[in-house]
Amino acid sequence: MMPLSMVNPGEPNIIKKVGGREETRRFLENLGFVAGGSVTVISEINGNMIVNVKDSRIAIGKDMANKIMV
Repeated sequence: MMPLSMVNPGEPNIIKKVGGREETRRFLENLGFVAGGSVTVISEINGNMIVNVKDSRIAIGKDMANKIMV
């Protein structure tokens, strides 16, 4: 298990766990980051990432990506 921030672009991954405080977890779950869901990193620039989750592209910062374990 590793944080999403360490994943290579283009590789599909399965979300194992979403960490952080309750409000952070709820925010990420509302965006589609749920355990068992699929996520693919599209690109990464300076730690900020564009990811594909539930057929949507979402930009997240490195701090949020570190809370998502794949």
